[in-house]
Amino acid sequence: QVQLVESGGGSVQAGGSLTLSCSASKYIFDSGCMAWFRQAPGKEREGVANIYRYSSGTRYADSVKGRFTISQANREAPMYLQMNSLNPEDTAMYYCAAGRYCSLVEANFAYWGQGTQVTVSS
Repeated sequence: QVQLVESGGGSVQAGGSLTLSCSASKYIFDSGCMAWFRQAPGKEREGVANIYRYSSGTRYADSVKGRFTISQANREAPMYLQMNSLNPEDTAMYYCAAGRYCSLVEANFAYWGQGTQVTVSS
């Protein structure tokens, strides 16, 4: 069974940076897309960014464009989310996900990590 494990969460002040990482327990042959989602207390889970593993094409939610960068060196390498200029609205549990089709829609992803908490204080 594939496991996705996130790390790198923590607490920072507004304007700070964090880098999240996601590693898979084994190569996921049927999942061409890796993504980050987040869920703030009392809110629905939302897509943050995705990367297509075969072309390195990326997509971002409007709320994080220009501040967050998703990357993966190759198809078997860990995936990263570099988060800069963080603000309190970025506070959430961040989840790594893998799926066959690239989107920012939760239903398209079959594999999920347990999440890592990011807290941004003002």
